[in-house]
Amino acid sequence: MPELPELTVYVERLNALVAGRRLDSIRVASPFVLRTVTPALSEFSGRSVERFSRLGKRLVMSFSGGKALVLHLMVAGRLQWLRLGASARGRECLAAFDFEHGTLRFAEHGSTKRASLHAVADSGALAGLDAGGLEVLGTDVAAFTARLRSESHTLKRALTDPRLFSGIGNAYSDEILHRARLSPVRLTGQVSDGEARKLYDAARGILAEWTARLRSAAGDGWPGDESLAREGMAVHGRFGKPCPVCGTPVQRIRYAEHETNYCPECQTGGTLLADRTLSRLLRGDWPRTLAEMEERRETGRHGGLR
Repeated sequence: MPELPELTVYVERLNALVAGRRLDSIRVASPFVLRTVTPALSEFSGRSVERFSRLGKRLVMSFSGGKALVLHLMVAGRLQWLRLGASARGRECLAAFDFEHGTLRFAEHGSTKRASLHAVADSGALAGLDAGGLEVLGTDVAAFTARLRSESHTLKRALTDPRLFSGIGNAYSDEILHRARLSPVRLTGQVSDGEARKLYDAARGILAEWTARLRSAAGDGWPGDESLAREGMAVHGRFGKPCPVCGTPVQRIRYAEHETNYCPECQTGGTLLADRTLSRLLRGDWPRTLAEMEERRETGRHGGLR
């Protein structure tokens, strides 16, 4: 899922391309993508875009009078800037926004369609789409700590809750927790002031650094494939590969469509966090440490463990 760094670069490039430009038409290729009835999309045709902005993990295309089109890319949504009148056909295309000098194509990869488009009439309706998460790059450590402790969650859950923090998802939460050297399953109520400060510094550092990295990669062009851009991450998507800090193989917890990646040496004191599916399968036989897991592999016990 595109998160704060990717969305920030999208906003910057879109403002450079279409701010002040006229939106001539909107072609909806997949009707399910539109989640509102009023105002009608026809009311936006012929209007000039004032600016693009980010609202949590949504992109907002603002027009005069408070009207706005709000795009949520969800997990697999992507934007492409193409030649004027580019085709809106194809299974992946959701909608196409035709400007006077090019077409912004809204697409979604995969069969699970979750990306959305909302048309809103005013600032009040737009505010209704705001989950209320704190902007980490625009706050101080006291406000961050207060928000972190406002509800009882694991640190992974808290960082990715859009009601608590804005724009952080699965990928960057893994990186933030690794840099802060904190376990993803540590409870927010157990975090000391010093650990909260480490998490705050890590969050600001990771988000700022990756925004700068993606901005540099995009240059004056269009942002590339985020999966390629994330190749330099420390733990996210690097299951089984060595941690860049200590060399320990990165481990993961899988649940539903998500996964948490972590280094047991740097973050959990050598303890392996039990994957729910495998824990149910193995019950009390889940290895407690990486050394125990390796020993079981060597002796052939549960050799399918990875």
